[in-house]
Amino acid sequence: MTQGTPGPGRRDDAQLTMLVGRAAAGDRGAFGLLYDAVSPVAYGICRRILRHEGLAAEVTQEVMLEMWTKSSTYDPARGTVHAWAATIAHRRAVDSVRSESSRQDREHRTHREPREVDAVDDGILRSEESARVRHCLGELTDLENESLVAAYYGGRTYSEVARHLTAPLATVKSRIRSALARMRTCMEMS
Repeated sequence: MTQGTPGPGRRDDAQLTMLVGRAAAGDRGAFGLLYDAVSPVAYGICRRILRHEGLAAEVTQEVMLEMWTKSSTYDPARGTVHAWAATIAHRRAVDSVRSESSRQDREHRTHREPREVDAVDDGILRSEESARVRHCLGELTDLENESLVAAYYGGRTYSEVARHLTAPLATVKSRIRSALARMRTCMEMS
């Protein structure tokens, strides 16, 4: 290879400009070559700014997608293809840092400044849910209701419920299973 001739993995500015033009015309193969040539530059910039390999790789993909979709807007008079890729990468990486910082600030404010209304909202929701549960319990047969309440609200095992109700264990299990199915249906409908 002579000096000044780009190697197989390197392309000069004219070649890259030509690849951008072909990509703008929809040539996916040309974009593949362009991707191979400039994605390492974009990734390097993203990696330095973001300091996280996975996030840098993700942002690099966004950079390359933008280069594909906006390839028709590339103007060689404004800079080289590498400079264009570097500019997009820098902008995208900084945007990602700002977005993450903003998200963390919002999260911090939310945890730092609890609203008094939250307790009231929770109380109202619990009250409404309790009313729905009471309504649905009232829809069960007396035997289902008694079995379910003894097991779930009384804290008894199925065997203890069977002894308490003087009923066979299989019958108690069947009643509780039936009661739970009817409760689920009732709760979904109300």
